[in-house]
Formats: sequence, C-alpha cells, structure tokens
Amino acid sequence: MIDRDRFPVDPWRLIETRYSENGVGETLFSVGNGYLGLRGNHIEGRGAHEHGTFINGLHETWPIRHAEQAYGFAEVGQTIVNAPDAKVMRVYVDDEPISFDEADVREYRRTLDMRTGVLERIVVWETPSGKRVRMRDERIVSFEERHLAVLRLEVVVENADAPVTVSCQMINRQDGAGVYAGTPAEAKSGFDPRKAEKIAERVLEPAEHWQDGLRSALSYSVAASGMTVAVVADHVIETENDYTSRTLIEEDISKNVFRVQAKAGVPITVTKLVSYHTSRGVPPRELVDRCRRSLDRVRVEGVDAQFERQAAWLAAFWERSDVQIGGHDDIQQATRWCLLQLAQASARADGTGVPAKGVSGSGYSGHYFWDTEIYVLPFLTYTSPQWARNALRARVLMLPAARRRAAQLNEAGALFPWRTINGEEASAYYAAGTAQYHINADVSFALGKYVRATGDDDFLRREGIDIAIETARLWATLGFWRTSRLVADTNDDGVETFHIHGVTGPDEYTTVVNDNLYTNVMARYNLRYAARVVREAREANGEEFARVVERTGLAEGEAEGWERAADAMFIPFSESLGIHPQDSLFLEREVWDLAHTPKEQRPLLLHFHPLVIYRFQVLKQADVVLALFLQGNHFTPEEKKADFDYYDPLTTGDSTLSAVVQSILAAEVGYQDLALQYFRQSLFVDLHDLHHNAADGVHVASAGGVWTALVCGFGGMRDYAGELSFDPRLPADWPSLSYPLQWQGSALQVTITANELRVHVSTGEPVPFTVRDVAYIAAVGEDVVVPLADQGPILPGRPTLRQFADALREDGTRLSASVPVITTAIPVIESTD
Repeated sequence: MIDRDRFPVDPWRLIETRYSENGVGETLFSVGNGYLGLRGNHIEGRGAHEHGTFINGLHETWPIRHAEQAYGFAEVGQTIVNAPDAKVMRVYVDDEPISFDEADVREYRRTLDMRTGVLERIVVWETPSGKRVRMRDERIVSFEERHLAVLRLEVVVENADAPVTVSCQMINRQDGAGVYAGTPAEAKSGFDPRKAEKIAERVLEPAEHWQDGLRSALSYSVAASGMTVAVVADHVIETENDYTSRTLIEEDISKNVFRVQAKAGVPITVTKLVSYHTSRGVPPRELVDRCRRSLDRVRVEGVDAQFERQAAWLAAFWERSDVQIGGHDDIQQATRWCLLQLAQASARADGTGVPAKGVSGSGYSGHYFWDTEIYVLPFLTYTSPQWARNALRARVLMLPAARRRAAQLNEAGALFPWRTINGEEASAYYAAGTAQYHINADVSFALGKYVRATGDDDFLRREGIDIAIETARLWATLGFWRTSRLVADTNDDGVETFHIHGVTGPDEYTTVVNDNLYTNVMARYNLRYAARVVREAREANGEEFARVVERTGLAEGEAEGWERAADAMFIPFSESLGIHPQDSLFLEREVWDLAHTPKEQRPLLLHFHPLVIYRFQVLKQADVVLALFLQGNHFTPEEKKADFDYYDPLTTGDSTLSAVVQSILAAEVGYQDLALQYFRQSLFVDLHDLHHNAADGVHVASAGGVWTALVCGFGGMRDYAGELSFDPRLPADWPSLSYPLQWQGSALQVTITANELRVHVSTGEPVPFTVRDVAYIAAVGEDVVVPLADQGPILPGRPTLRQFADALREDGTRLSASVPVITTAIPVIESTD
C-alpha cells in the first residue's frame, strides 16, 4: 500500500529516503500547532505543488457570483490566505545553488520525528569540482510558543575550502509572480470542488516593512477581509569561518544573506527564529511589535530551549494520547502520524475552529465543517479536553452570525454555517451546503459528549447551554406535525409525528430530501439534550438560570415543546426490506451498481452531473450507518446488521469520512476482516494518497476517525447516556491494543488482548464501567481484569447486493441495480418527410 523503500517502517518516525518535490510529500512532512502551519517545502524554495505557510483564520473574502441568484444564497466567500513564506534558506557553493534535478546527491534522508516534533533533512551532495557538501536542516513550529517557528541549517564542506552563501528569505507567495510564487512541480487540470479558490486580485496590501541588523519584518493588511498579518524573523549565524552579511528589503521580499569563506570540515550554522501574528482589526504596526516581543523572549531563552520544550510538550501529549498496537509497527507508525496531525491541527487553535486540512494546506479553502464536531472532537474530548473546550468556544463565538442565518432562512434559533472561517455561510451550493441542517445537531452532540466525558458543567452553564437552546429552537420551527390514523376509515384520533423536510444528510449524493434518518435521529438527540440541560439549569441555580433566560429569551414551556417533538420524531422504517430508509423516498430510486462501475469513473462527483447521481441509491459516505454508531443505543443489533448489509454495497467511499464509520459498524456487527480493511483505507488515506488529493493538505477528520475506529471500533468503547462501556473487537492478528482515556477527571489506560480487557486508573476518582453489560469499578492505582470469551461475532466476507436480488419495495416493485450510461454522442433524429 505504501512504498516501503522510500518510506521505511519506524514506529516513531516518518522517514523519506528519496528526494521528491511532489505535493504529497509537502503535506506529509508539514509541521504546525493549530495556529501556524508550514508545509513540508524544501528550504531551497523552488519547485513545489504549493509553497504554503498557513495561519488558522487568516482569510480573504470575495463576492460569490451565482449564475442565477436567489434570496438567502451565500453572498461572501472566504478562503485561507497564504502567509509570507519564511522557510527559504538557499545554499550556494562556489556560487552555484543545489539543484536536485541535476545535483550528484550521495545521501538524502528526511525525517519527521513524532516524539520531538522536529522535521529534519540531511543531504550530502558533490559539486562538479568534487567538493563534498553536507547539509542538515531542521524546523519546528512550537506548541508552547503559539506564534513561533524555528528553522536551523548546518552546512559543512567536508573535503575542501569553498565560498558558501546562505540566503535566508521571506517571500509573499500569495501575490508574488515568477520567482516569488515558485515553480509548480506538478499541475492537474480540471474541476475539483475540494480545492481552494484562487483570487486574481492582490490580497496582501503592504504595510510596515524594515530591517534592523539581522532582524527583518514584513506586514500586510488583507484587502477585502480587513485582517492584518505580520512576520518578523531573527537570524543567528554561528561559525569559525570568516563571513560577511548583507540585507535587502522590499514590500514582498526580505533577504538576509551570509557569505562565508568556508574551510574544509568547519561547520556553518544559521538559525532563523520566526514569529507570526494576525488580527481581525489590530493595525499591522501593532502586530509587528508583538512579533518583536515574541522573538525577544525567545532569544533570552535560547534556541536549544525551544527544541527541549517541544520534546517535553510532545512527551506529555503521547502519554495521554498514544494508541499502541502490538506486533504491527507499520500500523503503529501510521497511527501515530495521524494522531500527530490532530495535534498539529488543533492544539493551539485557541478559540478558532479546526480547518478540514488543519494548517497543512489550502484544500477546502481553510474552512471549518461539521468534521470538527463528529470526527475530531471525540479525540480531543477523551485525550486533551482543554482543546475540545476551545473548539466548542469557537462555535459559541459564531452564535450571533448563526442567529442571523437562521432568521434569513425563516427559522428561529441559530443555524451554524456548513462551511466557514469567519462565522458566515460560505457554501455556494445550498443543496450540499446550507441544506445540511444536521450541523446544528452535530455541534450540540459534541457539546453533550464533551460535558458528559469531562464533567465541565461550568462551561455548559456559562456558554454551552446557549448552543443547546438555539439549535433546538431551529428544529422546533423547521419541523412540523402530521397526524395519521392507526387504522384507515376509523374515527380514532390518530398518531402525531414530527417531520423534518427539505434537508440533506451527511451523504452528499442524496440532497434536499424529506425525513433524512440521520438528521431526524440527531435532531431528536438535540431536542432532548436541550430540554434536559434547561431543566437541570432551572433546578440547580435560580440566579444563573435567570441569566440564561435573559441571554436567550427562553420562554416558559419551550423546553417541554422540544421534548414533545423529540418523542414524536418520525424515524423511517421499511417493513418489506426490514431496514431504515435513508429518507422518505430513498428506496424509490434506482440502485447504482457500484460493483460494475469502472474505476476511471470514480469518484462519481468528478465524472457525473449531480442530477445523475441524485436519481440513484448511491452514497458518497455513510449516512444511516453513522447514525447507527452515534446513536447506537436507539437501535437493536439486528437493525444495525440489516442496515449495514443494505447500505455498505451502496457506499462509494468517495468521501474520506466514510471508511472509519464503516469500519466501526463492520466490527460491531461482525464483519471483522472488512472492518480491518476499511480501517487501513482510513489509516493510509494521506500516507498512500488513496484519494489522489493529499497534496492539498491532511485529511484531518479522517485522522480523527482513525482514533475513533481504534478506540470505539476495535476497542469497543461507548459512552451512551454518559455511561462508559466496552465490547471489544480486537483483530485476530493483533496481539494487543492499548489506549488512554480521560474520563470525568480520571486518567485510564485500557488494554485489550484476545482473552482479557484490563482497565487501570492512574489518577482521579474510581471509574465505574461495564463490559458486555456486566458492571465494574476501577479504583485508582488498581487494575480491573475482565476475561473475554471472544471478540464478538464473526461474519465472513462482506455484504453484497445479491442478498436483495428478490427484495421488493413497499409498492411491490423489485430492486435492480444498474450503472448510468455515459453518452459520448448525441443521436440525430432524421426527418422522414
């Protein structure tokens, strides 16, 4: 699956043994901290897929031009801005630069050490005149110092004296042309909605720029959004060789150049300390001052201290986050890489959202989606709760814009944007964007999970409760009541049911439908959760509750209305097929025969018009199956298996969000081999570029799903209704699986082998839990060992459509599968006159 000659197995390091300039390598070797991210571009700063330096939330806005405008369409687009690039440290020997296309490279090794957070590259090359040059460069983006990156380069001419030049640069890649923009190493033509928008006009308007000794500064205002950004770099040279330095500063580039008369074997070390600051309103000059203060502090502490603090920070991170897989170093390596990406995407987001690509690339324009709440927050909640709280605070800060958006769509409460950076809706295609109202329930669900797992009632009372109330209000007005009689032609009062129409679920291949199962199930949770927290707040503290009422305008009886709607929520079910239809009309569509769809026509979204896809039963990603996992306590084991059997053959996996969910449910219902297959797809989605777009940045949600698949899928952890439980599904060839959890202030370590489950509580309070419905309590400092008779049911193979070959719909028609015909020529009907 992955080229092990180029990427050898190492459980703690990602190693590359052959040079490349492709975009995938830039993504895989990116470093970041959730605020600042540097793509894995080489320090030479020449050919690249994307010379990327990204700051979470730094964006430009632009008017969305709809071919046909309608009321309520999103009007202002947002896209992440490429911040000034400070990675460039070019080396010249005998006034000749190293060019990997032509250089006689004798040794190459690039390593991302996941224990220390250091990206290191070692290159040994020989010049045409026979001079052997060794270069070692390393970089970090500090987790401790949110605004700091450190780059260090050592050059040694091993066998001769030679003039060596090191040119350190900062470049505005966003607006630069020619050498500023770099030369793309590869380019792909054609439409792809997953890529970022390109803005033709100038984005970064120059502000203050200067040099003071070996310190250089650039600053800008973002043209339309009004944001500001500043970058200041210090340069330190250490060598026993003679050298001189010169500088250059312009609006879009700064240079600090060191000319060294290198002696054989005498090293030259140049260190670059870089600080970035951004704001939504502070003048650029103030940001420059902040950068200066950051660098002044770091210079006092010393460069080595920054690397030491980085390693210490990561040691603590791995202690509370590391998932250990026995006997499989390849899986262990990939798992740790995924977990590191979650830290690099979220650790220092500090109240901003977690972009779909983190700060590793410009894919999806740097937007925040529901991915954060459903795929990333579980990892944060159970390993680093403060990061989860910060991510939820980002949603709190979006509430004013969400209230405006709900009113614009004629609803009460708040509607969170489908994709956004600044809180306003940025999705131009409403059918697969705004119509995904389920994001409200996703946010509320993540809030509930966080509060139950952490016991952080303070956050709930002060801020989180507003999310629960406003999201529930939207469902109350979006949905409506219908009354149906139990028996036709009778005078009974009938049964009232609550319905939600005109929505899109997680599956974007089926849009604007009635009673989408996922939406209804999650909305039911949202309504009940909001009603419960309002009731508990009312009973707990009269003054605090009065402030909630004042903030939200909560009316008497509102919460009771939400409970009534939740209890009456319509949940589609087909008696003839014994499954839950994805929506009220899903089963009336024709069935897409994925098994006979040519590979060159995948993913479907790049080869078929949406209207073609919408006519079929075919899924971009798990929809009903996701509901079975998130709200699994509301479905029986038999219902889960029947639904999984039906939907799995219809699911394309064209979304990277799908395989993790399919893995979890496959493991639960018994398809153990299939579960492992789906897990590996998720695990290597970026490392093996399985969706052919890893060059645009890390699939952060899929990385979060890897943790969930391990802990909840194979590890069998659930916490329905706030009760911790385990029902493991350890793969047959895994000797063991071990993972830590933070649960209501206690630190647990869960270890699973074929014959037992062991729970150890190291700190906190005793933890009650169940294993396959048997209750236990783990005291602090003691192990609870639970024997396991097996690892759950085992089913061979995988579901196929053949099992439904004779199935009938409710109207008596037979299900049949087909592939849409692609018309390559339009027939001309000749006149017979």
